[in-house]
Amino acid sequence: MIRVLFVCLGNICRSPMAEAVFRDLIVKEKMTNIMEVDSGGIGGWHVGEMPHQGTRKVLDQLNISYEGIKARQVSKKDWDDFNYIIAMDDQNIKDLRNINSQNEQIVVAKLMDFVEEAREQEVPDPYYTGNFDYTYELVMEGCSKLLSYIKEMHNI
Repeated sequence: MIRVLFVCLGNICRSPMAEAVFRDLIVKEKMTNIMEVDSGGIGGWHVGEMPHQGTRKVLDQLNISYEGIKARQVSKKDWDDFNYIIAMDDQNIKDLRNINSQNEQIVVAKLMDFVEEAREQEVPDPYYTGNFDYTYELVMEGCSKLLSYIKEMHNI
């Protein structure tokens, strides 16, 4: 099973959006039997909460399910459970390396690293920018490219 974890600061805006979008992509590609997706936050402020209303609104408009997604905090154990830990920005990467920098077997990268000539190097946090539509555009582009990368790396 190929397992992907999306990470942002609080796990209510960007990473649950990426989880929902990526899950939607793997359902459409009929890959749920070989791939799983989850999301987590660096901080634990929102543990147990649903995605932010701005994230839910964008996903509802696009008919992308976020059923069952609740905020949780990233833990060191995630390095044992996932093949890919995908962060939204440079600070997330730094924070992830502080949690665990030991496991070289998994891919730890930013979502936009998978997009050639990306218009942004990081996915801006709509909790602060308020622009959930732009966040979705970046997340969708990044998730599509990430899925292509995984399919290529695993000969799927």
